[in-house]
Amino acid sequence: MTHDITLSKPDGPTAAGRGPGGSAPGPRRARKRPPGRRGPAWTPWLYLAPALVVLAALLAYPIYQLGLISFLEYTQAQVSGGEPTTFKGFGNYAELFRDEQFWQVLTATVVFAAACVISTLAVGCALAVLLTRIRAVPRLILMMASLGAWATPAITGSTVWMFLFDQDFGPVNKLLGLGDHSWTYDRYSAFALVLFEVVWCSFPFVMVTVYAGIRAVPGEVLEAASLDGASQWRIWRSVLAPMLRPILVVVTIQSIIWDFKVFTQIYVMTGGGGIAGQNLVLNVYAYQKAFASSQYSLGAAIGIVMLLILLAVTLVYLRLLRRQGEEL
Repeated sequence: MTHDITLSKPDGPTAAGRGPGGSAPGPRRARKRPPGRRGPAWTPWLYLAPALVVLAALLAYPIYQLGLISFLEYTQAQVSGGEPTTFKGFGNYAELFRDEQFWQVLTATVVFAAACVISTLAVGCALAVLLTRIRAVPRLILMMASLGAWATPAITGSTVWMFLFDQDFGPVNKLLGLGDHSWTYDRYSAFALVLFEVVWCSFPFVMVTVYAGIRAVPGEVLEAASLDGASQWRIWRSVLAPMLRPILVVVTIQSIIWDFKVFTQIYVMTGGGGIAGQNLVLNVYAYQKAFASSQYSLGAAIGIVMLLILLAVTLVYLRLLRRQGEEL
């Protein structure tokens, strides 16, 4: 006697999948982790409060005083109490903008700062690439020497450069056979001398920053470009520069801010602005107006103009950083 046994797949859930009492459980739902608790909206400002208090004490009040003086008639007579302080409104700014020397100094400042920024970026980026192609010991020596130049105070570095290019005892003139040639007599050679010193103390920041960015680039990318026959300049222009664009934006904007407000190098190396003020920049020009001529209100107005220019550059810098962050 035979029995036909038919095995069929159960339509419902198996016994192992049944809940207590044999009833089929409902559909399983993934457990969601409870969202993290968020503090009040003012919590970040609480952490920033100490830094904001320090910045307000060190920056906000001096800027307020600078802006206030720029709207007053404030000379040595008012400082000594001989005459009362009067409100001039925008009279100091109108007088400043009518001064032909101001526009000449502003133009010289912009051109000089642009030359310093371009030279600093060129030297810093070239040495950053060089650091990736030399061995550990030469790399360490180059980095230590560069950081030593960066850590040197501006007045010390300017004094050293003045000795190197001194017309009587400078080793540079003796090495080049220039006799008693004065590097600070001519306007352009004086600006060039200051430019060399500014680049010397500024390129280490660019070099170290760009070198760190290059080290973060995958080696396979550079190897592929080399295998394709690209030269070092082509690798930098087509591969490294686009990948390092956020870093290059940072070092460029910071170099613009630093070089636009150069004071110590110009004042020390050209004797306060050169012969007949031929090497004046805005910072030195403001110093001469405020302290040499006792026109404190005009000096304050120049300071406010510089502040507005640098503020505009900073806003562009922040906008570029935000755009780069969105693209990345």
